[in-house]
Amino acid sequence: MISEIFLLLSGHESSLFPSGPILLPQFAPLLHPGEQQCLESLAQIAFRYRHILASCNSLSRSSSRYVATVAASLTHILKKDYQTLVVETESSVVLGNADLVASASFVPLSSIRAVFAEWDAPFAALVALVEQLESQPSWKPGPLIDLLLARSHTGVHRISEILSSLAVAVQRVWRTQLTAFVIHGSLSPEDPIASETYALEDGFMPSCVSDQSKDSIAYVGRAIATIKAAQWQTQLPRSLASEHTTLLQDVLPEDQHAFDRVILQIRTNVSEWLWLNVLTQKDVEVAVDSLGNYFLLRNGEFAQSLIREIERLKLSRLTMRSGPASMIRDQDLNLALLRASLGTTAQHDPTLSLLRFSLPAGPLRPLLPSLTQTEYPTSPSISATFPTNPSLFSSHLLGSTPLTLSYKVSWPLDLFLHKTDLATYATLFSYLSALRKTHARIHTCWSSLSNSQRARRRWTGLGEGGTAEDLQVRQTLLRCGWGVVRDMGWFLDTLLAYVMVDVVDVEFLRLKEMLGRERGLNPSGSLQSLGSGPLPAAASAASIASTGNHLDFTTLRTIHSEYLDRLLTGCLLTNPVLTSLLLPIFEVCERFVAQIERWNGDVLPALLFEGSLKGGDEEVGAMVRERQGVVAEINETLQELLESFYEQLSLSTSQQAFTATGTDASKSVLMNASVANHTTFYASKGIKGVDVGVRRHVERLLLRLDFNGAFSKGRRRKRDTGILAQGGLA
Repeated sequence: MISEIFLLLSGHESSLFPSGPILLPQFAPLLHPGEQQCLESLAQIAFRYRHILASCNSLSRSSSRYVATVAASLTHILKKDYQTLVVETESSVVLGNADLVASASFVPLSSIRAVFAEWDAPFAALVALVEQLESQPSWKPGPLIDLLLARSHTGVHRISEILSSLAVAVQRVWRTQLTAFVIHGSLSPEDPIASETYALEDGFMPSCVSDQSKDSIAYVGRAIATIKAAQWQTQLPRSLASEHTTLLQDVLPEDQHAFDRVILQIRTNVSEWLWLNVLTQKDVEVAVDSLGNYFLLRNGEFAQSLIREIERLKLSRLTMRSGPASMIRDQDLNLALLRASLGTTAQHDPTLSLLRFSLPAGPLRPLLPSLTQTEYPTSPSISATFPTNPSLFSSHLLGSTPLTLSYKVSWPLDLFLHKTDLATYATLFSYLSALRKTHARIHTCWSSLSNSQRARRRWTGLGEGGTAEDLQVRQTLLRCGWGVVRDMGWFLDTLLAYVMVDVVDVEFLRLKEMLGRERGLNPSGSLQSLGSGPLPAAASAASIASTGNHLDFTTLRTIHSEYLDRLLTGCLLTNPVLTSLLLPIFEVCERFVAQIERWNGDVLPALLFEGSLKGGDEEVGAMVRERQGVVAEINETLQELLESFYEQLSLSTSQQAFTATGTDASKSVLMNASVANHTTFYASKGIKGVDVGVRRHVERLLLRLDFNGAFSKGRRRKRDTGILAQGGLA
C-alpha cells in the first residue's frame, strides 16, 4: 500500500482512487477514519500535481513564447522540488528512517502526510494559475508578468518563491526582446514589442515599467531601427551596444528603480551619440529657420512676392477660354513658388526646394471674389454654430478651394519633426497668408482710391463734381468709402503687426534661445549657462530646468510642440469664437475691394456715367445712391464684426479661453522626469508660465485695438446715425 501511495504522489493513477481524491468505497471499511483522511489528503495533493502537469504539457505547446516559458519553468520547479521530495521520502522509508518508520516495521500515514503538507497551499495556488492561463486563448507579456507578480505577493513563502521564479523567467524572455529592440533595433516576427512604425504594442509593457521608461524605450528603439533601416553611414558603436547589453542583463522590470536608471542611462548615451553623428544642432536650426521663413512668413519680401504671383496666376487663368489650359494645377502653383523667389533672399535658399503646394480637391478654375451679401456671425451664440476649423483659411489664398503648403522631411530630420507638427505649420501658413493677402488687397484699394481722387481733382477742383442736387450725396459717399477702407486698413495693420511682431517674432526668438542658439550647446548637446540677454519670463523656467541636461530629440520635440501651441494660441486659432469672427472680417474686406475693382477703382461713378448723359426717366444721382447703399451695408457689417471681435477678445482673457487643443499625451506631461536626479522639463500648456505668456500676447492686441479708447467706451454705431457716423466721420 505504501508503494501505491508513492506511485500516486509521483503522478500515476491508482485503483484506490478511481474518480478523484475520494477513496474507493469498498476499501474504506478496512481503514481507520484517521487513516482514510490522510489517504484522501495525499490523494488531493497527487491529483492537483497531475492536473498541473497536464496543464503544463498543454501550455508548453502554446504559440506564445511567454506562456510556454511559464509551463517549462513550472515543470522544472516541480521536478526539482516536488519530485525530488517524493524520491527522497520513498528512499527514507525503504532505508527504515526512524522519522518515518516506527519500530523499524510500521509506516504511519500521518508521517507521510506531514512530509507533503507543505505542498497543499502551493498546489492549490498553481492549479488556480494554470486554469486562469488556459481560460484565455492568448496572453500578452505585460498582463502575464503583472499576473505572476501580483500572485507572488503572498504570505506563504513557498507560493511566493515559486511564482516569483515564474515571473523572473518570463521577464528574462521579455528582456531578450527588449534588448533586441533597444540595442539592435530588431523586431520579432511573432509577438513584436513594437509596430512597423516603432510604436510600442499594447500589452507588451508590464505595469511595473514607468511611463518615462516606456517613452525612452520607444524613443531609443525607433532611433536605432531607423538608423539601421536607412543604412546610415555611421552606426551605433559596438562598444556602446555591448555596454547597454550588459546594463540590461543586470536588471529586471520588477525592480523599477534600477530598471528606470538603466533605461535612462541608455537613452542618454544614445541621445548624445545621435546628436553628435546624425541630427546635429545645425540641422535643427536650419529646419526651424526654414519653417519660420516660409510657413510663418518671416521672410516678408518672399511672402509678398508669392501672394502677387498667385494673384497673377489667377488673373491669367481667368482671361483664358474655358478648357484644360484655364485650370490651376499643383505644378502651376509650384512654378509660382519658384518665380516668387526670384530677386528675393529666398532665391538661393536650398531649403526652398523642400516646399510643395498641393490642391487636395484637384485642379480648379479660379473664381472672382463674391459681391453678394453674406450673413456673418456677430454674437457668441451665432459664432458657436459657425464653422470654426482653422483649415478654413486654406481656401482664402486661391479664393475657391483649399491650398496646402507642405514641407518635405526626410531622415534624420523626421526624428525632430512629426506629421502633426507639419500640419500645424500648414494651418499657420494658411492663416497668415490669408491675413497678408487681405492686408495687401486693402492697401492696393487705398492706392486705387487715392489715384482716382487725384485724377478727379484735376477737373473738379476742391469739390467732387456733379450737379447741385447730387453734390452733397457724392461728397458723403466718398467720405464714407474712405472711412471704410481706413477702418479695414487700421484693423488689418493692427492685427498683422500683433501677429508678426508680438507673436511670431517673440515666440521664434524664444524658441531659438531655448534650443541654445544664443546660449550655445556644447558638443554633447547639453545646455550651457545663459549669456547676455534675458529670456522671456515664460521661457526662463524651462530653460533653467533644462540647464545641464542632455538635449535629446524628445526634449527637442517637446520644446517645439510647445512653441507651435503658443503660436496657435497667440494667433487666436484655438479660440473658436474669435476664429469665426476673423474669417468673415477677411471676407468683408475682400468683398469691399472686389466692389471697388468692379467700379473701376473708385467709389464714385464718373461724372459722364451718371444721369447727365442718360435719357428717359432715370433721375440724376441714382447710381450714387445705389453705391451708397452697398458701402453702407459693408460698413455696418464690418463695424458689427469688429465690435464683436473686441468684446469676445476681452471676454476670452478673463475666462482663460486660450488653451491649446488637439495635442497628444506626450505634450501634456512633464517630460524626462524620473530617477537619478534627472531634471524635469515642463511641456504642459496648463503650466501657469505658459498661460501668462500667451495672455500677455492677447493683452498687447487689446491695447493695440483700443489705443484711442473707441472700443472700451462701448460706442456702438446705429443704422440711424447717418452714413458719416457709420464711416467713422461723425
